[in-house]
Amino acid sequence: MLEINHLIKSYGDAAPVLKDLHLKVEGEQVVSVIGSSGAGKSTLLRCINRLVEPTSGSIVLNGTEFTTLGKRELRTARRRIGMVFQSFNLVDRLTVMENVQSGRLGYISTWAALTRNYPKDDIRRAFELMERVGIAQYANKRADELSGGERQRVGVVRALMQRPEILLADEPTASLDPKTSEQIMGLLRDLASELNLPVIINIHNVGEAKEYSDRIVGMRYGKIIFDDLPASLGTEEMDAIYSGTPADERPSMGAAA
Repeated sequence: MLEINHLIKSYGDAAPVLKDLHLKVEGEQVVSVIGSSGAGKSTLLRCINRLVEPTSGSIVLNGTEFTTLGKRELRTARRRIGMVFQSFNLVDRLTVMENVQSGRLGYISTWAALTRNYPKDDIRRAFELMERVGIAQYANKRADELSGGERQRVGVVRALMQRPEILLADEPTASLDPKTSEQIMGLLRDLASELNLPVIINIHNVGEAKEYSDRIVGMRYGKIIFDDLPASLGTEEMDAIYSGTPADERPSMGAAA
């Protein structure tokens, strides 16, 4: 379970980007975070794995308080959080298999990584996951020879190679065409169920969020103002998220567990 309490993120003397956020995610839930650009969606995801340092507050994943971890402890703990990026973050000159195996860098020796001497169990799991997402046939192709959807599937497998306890996806479909976007969202939903893995997705496409999520979190001005089932996201709620008054002037809507 991920539990966030009183999370604040500020940059200098400017108004906080995140304002006293509370969020709980557990089980195999797919939670989509929506809101206008600048609402704090990406900052929230990056605070969870401390790619961005929170100013204050608590982030607890299955009993581990992430905000108090030192650098060495954090490197180890980050293995437990998979991350899928909008821009894929692949090494173009490396093969699909080599990119996928980078998800195991926190587990194998530097020498094994440099010499591509991957453990047999890691190779076997990589093929299993690549087969599951439909890219096993590209194992020996360079990443820059793949389409956008294929590259994102590589990114998903790389994250899953960590055997994460939660998966974060930061705009995973923003660079993809509509059909491929739906395929990636469907894949994330199915993997969440198959692996009993909670997934948090930062997404702009509200239609996809409603179709493929178990729960929607709406952010505005650095606060969560909606947290409920997709069916509860109506016109009034959308207006509040995308064009309403500042969140600190209005009570929260919804109460999904």
